Amino acid sequence: MRKIGIMGGTFDPIHNGHLMLAREAYKIYHLDEVWFMPNGRPPHKNIETIESDVHHRVEMVKLAIEGHPEYHLETYEAFSENTSYSYQTLEHFHNCNPDDEFYFIIGADSLFTLDSWVHPERIFPICTILAAYRDEIDTSGEMLEQIHKLESSYESVDIRLMVTPLIHVSSHELRKKIKNGESIQKDVPEVVEAYIREHRLFGA
Repeated sequence: MRKIGIMGGTFDPIHNGHLMLAREAYKIYHLDEVWFMPNGRPPHKNIETIESDVHHRVEMVKLAIEGHPEYHLETYEAFSENTSYSYQTLEHFHNCNPDDEFYFIIGADSLFTLDSWVHPERIFPICTILAAYRDEIDTSGEMLEQIHKLESSYESVDIRLMVTPLIHVSSHELRKKIKNGESIQKDVPEVVEAYIREHRLFGA
């Protein structure tokens, strides 16, 4: 039996905050692997707002996690022609790997929208949710209240809080910095920065 963390996202581009979150989940919950899963057509975003092609986003993730055998690039959603819903993806993984335990890694903002996702009741029985929040923001009380609300509304809910160090970086801010000609050297792995420059992504 493996303990597998799954971290989905557009990764437009992947940055050190994503890698830190994976590292913390891997370390705190003694995971065997963390799967980085780029979205192809996420339901919560207009596909037009994703600035780089999915092939570029997949390649950047691949470069970012090279040399980390505990990390795995999962392209199940990336090249799907249909909208990717978390419950369908997680059920697929669960059915293919019934002996493994899955940990779905999300941010604090996603915790507060979980009950608006498509079929959240099908997500809870097949994975543990790891909800991360930054240690400089005292949101644990509100998050615990939200967890209690979800536990009261659904069965088999297992949501655990994960405090993470502060890293001031987001993909949106990185795209702005690149357009403005600012350095992102401290925000992404060197190989990702080189890839962005080489392919002139985000107005580089």
